[in-house]
Amino acid sequence: MIRFGPAGIPLSCKGRTMKDGIEDVHNLSLTAMEIQMVRAGVSEVPPDDEEIGLSIRDIDSALVVGVIRDDELICDPKLVIEEDDFMIQMNSGVTGSFGDLYNVGRMAKRLDISMSMHTPNYMDLGSDSDLTYECINSIKFAAIMADALGGDTVVTNLGLYHKGADREDIDNNIMMNVEEIMDWWKSTKIKPKLGVEITGQQDVFGSLEQILELCENVDNVVPVVNFPHHHARTRGSLVEPEDFKDLIETVSPYNEGRVYSIFAGVEHADGNEQRLTPIKKGDLKFDALGECLADLKPEIKIISSSPLLEHDAMYMRIIHERYLNKRVAKALRIRKKEAEESVNEA
Repeated sequence: MIRFGPAGIPLSCKGRTMKDGIEDVHNLSLTAMEIQMVRAGVSEVPPDDEEIGLSIRDIDSALVVGVIRDDELICDPKLVIEEDDFMIQMNSGVTGSFGDLYNVGRMAKRLDISMSMHTPNYMDLGSDSDLTYECINSIKFAAIMADALGGDTVVTNLGLYHKGADREDIDNNIMMNVEEIMDWWKSTKIKPKLGVEITGQQDVFGSLEQILELCENVDNVVPVVNFPHHHARTRGSLVEPEDFKDLIETVSPYNEGRVYSIFAGVEHADGNEQRLTPIKKGDLKFDALGECLADLKPEIKIISSSPLLEHDAMYMRIIHERYLNKRVAKALRIRKKEAEESVNEA
């Protein structure tokens, strides 16, 4: 199945809650939605008397995503709050409370909307700093929320190469930190995959080759094909349907034949993305991908990160359907011709 959807709540959505966004996505005949953790700031707050004895998922006054107990971060929705705990509360949450995520997830499943979550865009897993610790926690918070939603993927990038730093050291730190995250992932029994995104800058970790190597070495990590980022990073390599086909067939074995992808127009120079654009602008054309999809029929989710968001998600769906209709019409013409030839021979 091929799914299309926006990276975030549709711009045209009158409400700004996740529930409003899912309903709007469904009404637009789209079938996917990627939740954006744009602001992941958290506060450590002591529980009040009414919250002691409740689990994280039962607290309805705030979005609590973890607990500090004996200087250890615990992210477990079933954990019962104790008097000496400090609750980790998201300052700008995607829902009002953790329990809301389960209700929203059930609604998304009922409407056949495939859910996922994107961590904050700026991540730094390549160093050993307080920021690295915060980034690792942001991924963990996204993971437990995506799991509660019934999502399939937590999308993230991993970090940049700081000026003057040794790239090999950064690569090793990223590998070590991802392994640590995935050990926690396994012990916490998180169901979604961790999707590592192709990045659009040469000074940011995230070439196709780097990501595939990471996926080969760490269980439950899958590649996320950001088409405009890859196009920019490889100096405009995605032109013909065959170019897209080769890329899709390269990554699909790393996720059991499925592909998670992101699409937008892009302006780029010297192997670096300059800005994302509406799909009809820039030199990355969806028509070539639409034709590839009609021929290949992959199991793929395509998230629109275009400035036009849901408009371009619908545009991609329409273009893809147009190519499918052309294939059906061609097959009918061939079948009709074969039938006429068979009658003439008889």
